Amino acid sequence: MKLSVLDQSTSSNNRPQSAAIRESIELAQHCDRLGYHRYWVSEHHNSDSIVGTAPEILIAAIGATTERIRVGSAGVMLPHYSALKVAEQFRVLEGIAPGRIDLGVGRAPGSDRLTAMALNPYANAADEFPQQVIDLQAWLRGVPLQEGHPFRAIKAHPLGPTRPELWILGSSDYGAQLAAHFGLPYAFAYFFTDGRGVEQALDLYRKNYRPSIDHPKPQATICVWALAADTEEEARRLLQTREHWRIGFEKGLRTPLVSPEEAAAYPYTDADRSVVERLRSKAFVGTGAQVRDKLNELARRLELDELVVVTWTFDTAPRHRSYELLAQAFGLA
Repeated sequence: MKLSVLDQSTSSNNRPQSAAIRESIELAQHCDRLGYHRYWVSEHHNSDSIVGTAPEILIAAIGATTERIRVGSAGVMLPHYSALKVAEQFRVLEGIAPGRIDLGVGRAPGSDRLTAMALNPYANAADEFPQQVIDLQAWLRGVPLQEGHPFRAIKAHPLGPTRPELWILGSSDYGAQLAAHFGLPYAFAYFFTDGRGVEQALDLYRKNYRPSIDHPKPQATICVWALAADTEEEARRLLQTREHWRIGFEKGLRTPLVSPEEAAAYPYTDADRSVVERLRSKAFVGTGAQVRDKLNELARRLELDELVVVTWTFDTAPRHRSYELLAQAFGLA
């Protein structure tokens, strides 16, 4: 089983948001040493919770300060941007860390509607996503765009012997079908839907997959929220930070993470407690061995040989420790 990391650059209460960016770089270096396969960073906008707004910049810093781990985006929200500019950015990243760059792209805004319009005022930008993926594939591979394309003569530089690996990200059937059509790897945001729809999405992807030159067989993974600690009790205590955030999220709030102590003291309503109980019942939380067993069971059920783990904690040390414990439990090199 290959284990990878999704880092969302979460902001904690009473700390500068900029600290989350430096913590992402430090965690990437830590996971590089622990033997994780990939390190992906996300793109969100206008959120006080998740402050990684420019994955291409963060990937450059991580790629330059790590040695072996693959580094990439989960993802770049492509409708906000020109496909050529994204291809150029990731071509440059490939020059920084040759053979180690992943470009995960998504269609969702990663923000609210107003912020999406501020990023790209073209209201129907998301409708162009399939064509953007076609253009991106060609520019990343260094081959001409299709006959008759107005930008056929344009190349994305710098060229080189290696190129970024393109992934389609999603949390619905749409992304699965698109990835299958284009013969691209696919990552399902399991943590975002609490697992709803994952079986159907993976089934659609595999059944409709059209082999491509780079990927003759389907390649799928899922991103799962998980937390390990030295004891199950400690893991459950740390989980309270995310529980508190989730209650706010359900109400449309995007606030910084609070400490487990502050979360425990929060006056939850009965409806809030129902949300918390649902979250706890599905959480991949416990000791390293307990979380490993739950993740292995999930991977076997979904026929996966790689999982991407996202972990939130109020303080940085427990998050580092969680990834250490999982690396030990899975026997990562």
